[in-house]
Amino acid sequence: MVVTGTRPEIIKMAPVIRELKKRRLPFLFVHCGQHYDYNMAQRFIEDLELPAPDFSFELKGASANLQLARIVTHMDRYLKQNPASIVLVEGDTTTVLAAALAANKRGIPVGHVEAGLRSYDLRMPEEHNRRLTDHLSNLLFAPTEHGKENLLKESVWGKIFVTGNTVIDAVNQHLPIAEQKASIMKEIRFDKFILATAHRAENVDDPQVLKNFVEAFEEAPLPVIFPMHPRTRKRLRQNKLLTQVTKHPNIQVLPPTGYLDFLVLMKHCELILTDSGGIQEEATAPTIHKPVLIMRLTTERQEAVEAGFGMVVGTAKQDILKGINEMLKKGKLPEKSPFGDGHSAERTVKIVSSQFAAN
Repeated sequence: MVVTGTRPEIIKMAPVIRELKKRRLPFLFVHCGQHYDYNMAQRFIEDLELPAPDFSFELKGASANLQLARIVTHMDRYLKQNPASIVLVEGDTTTVLAAALAANKRGIPVGHVEAGLRSYDLRMPEEHNRRLTDHLSNLLFAPTEHGKENLLKESVWGKIFVTGNTVIDAVNQHLPIAEQKASIMKEIRFDKFILATAHRAENVDDPQVLKNFVEAFEEAPLPVIFPMHPRTRKRLRQNKLLTQVTKHPNIQVLPPTGYLDFLVLMKHCELILTDSGGIQEEATAPTIHKPVLIMRLTTERQEAVEAGFGMVVGTAKQDILKGINEMLKKGKLPEKSPFGDGHSAERTVKIVSSQFAAN
């Protein structure tokens, strides 16, 4: 059983679903509607040319605790009716932890795709989710040796495998679809631009950090394309910064951008500014191959920094601007991604299959 709850999970599990189909291995696809727009998620599954979920449900706006409880309840009922051989989850969302808990309580093995990531920043709910899921999992698919080391240090009891990250498979598989379907570049006013995203609560809920981001975008040496997350728009409005951002000549604000449009924007930009985790990985894919400035105090994707693709610049305006100038002057980026060679899903499915054949 493959379980997803948010669009990043769908993206990273898409190569696993395709590999299961390719090998003609029977599976169930479950989507827990954790994101705020359930219909958009369903359309997104169609856009990526994936099969319709065998079971899905909508989560209305609720606290993280209520979401967790509701997903566990739905998953428990479904697992009772459909006792899968293994439940595969990906990443660090509420869905991931809830599905892992539901499977564990039913005595069903859990496989965690993208295991072993650590930011050591306990302000992030994702850090709690990924740690707990790793300790519930029977099979742990670490994207890198660094992830494996983290798991060994914590003495997880499941079996650890280094597979690479399915995000590289996903970019390789989805960029051709994006270039065929996306028309976002017709809307962009600038020939050369920086692509920026900001959505994490610890950033946008802090008025000073939000102000720092706005001023950094205004003073950046290249124009900034800024697809705006709903949470960020709300906080900008509350802090009376929204009009300033939307009317500034150096910033072009876009509505929340779909994945396929975003892939095309990444391919055409000069540099990426972000507080996202997944974007740090996607930027290293050979078909994207862009430097990333990480507007956070820490990152759980240290491999991007060590390889020379990423730089943690924090949240102060001057540090962000200094980082932009340094990255724009930097020479060639590494040819290979530190997150894998695009065959991670193939390895993951092969391991799952072999584990059950062995039993």
